[in-house]
Amino acid sequence: MANAASGMAVHDDCKLKFLELKAKRTYRFIVFKIEEKQKQVIVEKLENCQKSRIFFIAWSPDTARVRSKMIYASSKDRFKRELDGIQVELQATDPSEMGLDVFKDRAN
Repeated sequence: MANAASGMAVHDDCKLKFLELKAKRTYRFIVFKIEEKQKQVIVEKLENCQKSRIFFIAWSPDTARVRSKMIYASSKDRFKRELDGIQVELQATDPSEMGLDVFKDRAN
C-alpha cells in the first residue's frame, strides 16, 4: 500500500484496477472511496465497458463534514499522482457539476 502525506494509504487494488483501465480500457468507470476507519483509499465500484478518455472526478459535496473535506483535500493530490495517465480532471461539489453535458464538453 502506498502512503499519502495525509496518513491515508492507497490500497494496491486501486492502482491495479486503474492500470487495467488505462492499458486495456476495460472499465467504464472506477469509483474510489476514502475509508476513514481503515485510513485508506479503496475501490468501491467498477463498471465494465470500453471507453477512450480517463477522467478523474474529485467529489466533495458542500454538505460534507469539515473533517472529511480536510482529509479528502490532503489525500486527493497524492492519490491522483498514483494514477498516472489521467486525461481530464473535474472537481465537483454539486451533482450538476458532473452532468453529461459537462463530461462531453471536457472530453473534447
